Amino acid sequence: MTTESDIREFLATRRAKITPQQAGLPAYGGTRRVPGLRREEVALLAGVSIDYYVRLERGNLAGASEEVLDAIAGALQLDDAERAHLYDLARAVAHRSPRRTKRTRGPIPDSVLRVLDSMTDSPAFIRNGRLDILAANRLGRALYAPLYTAPAKEPANIARFQFLDPRGRDFFPHWEESLNTTVSLLRTEAGRAPHDSDLTGLIGELVTRDEEFRNAWAKHNVRLHHTGRKSFHHPAVGDLTLDFDAMELPAQPGLTLTAYSAQPGTPDHDTLQLLASWAATENTSPPSSLDPADRQRR
Repeated sequence: MTTESDIREFLATRRAKITPQQAGLPAYGGTRRVPGLRREEVALLAGVSIDYYVRLERGNLAGASEEVLDAIAGALQLDDAERAHLYDLARAVAHRSPRRTKRTRGPIPDSVLRVLDSMTDSPAFIRNGRLDILAANRLGRALYAPLYTAPAKEPANIARFQFLDPRGRDFFPHWEESLNTTVSLLRTEAGRAPHDSDLTGLIGELVTRDEEFRNAWAKHNVRLHHTGRKSFHHPAVGDLTLDFDAMELPAQPGLTLTAYSAQPGTPDHDTLQLLASWAATENTSPPSSLDPADRQRR
């Protein structure tokens, strides 16, 4: 996949989601040959010529101004995540890298790891945009224990476990919701870092080996993932649904700290306490206590 093809398919799939009625356009009789809006209708709504919009949808966003991108986003009724993705794609095609690179960085700072380890009542972990778990506190490692026992590549990767490990579907019981979230997060990261060879390799592996991932990837959905609820079926403590808050680390671009919690007095809070008791008896030392070489950010 090239950035141009990503642009073409992203815009086409967004266009297919908007009906003329939703866009405030008159609906004429007869059978429409395309789902959603036609290119000329998007051009009309965005205030650009049909020829110009066709060039944009073919992947030529390099010269598009912010005003044009905003107009296209408005015409297609893009949400915040989709609008940001459109801008990422435009930047990617404008500043094309001649070769693919690996986004290799140094270890996570000890100060950040101390903060992570101090969160003793909440499962917490630090991930990158590829959904590699780079560090976790004791409860976080306990929550994601199946990922650390999987015979998989290092570091533990949420998407690889979810789609390629037989236990993935059981661990994420709300499968469709979890599947769509994971794929959308990877699609969002692909727009930010189209030349990251590790990310490209992961996506290629998943597209090749899993049909559900391949079908979801083709939808070109993206999303922001700051807060919400997530369900797990843990092999040791059973079902629990936790609130999560995801916070980007300003001093560590590309890294996100995610923490889970449960309302006191609820069954999920009781299960979380049971998980803490289980973690205290298991070998769940967090990666932050390992050798620095094991804490490298891939």
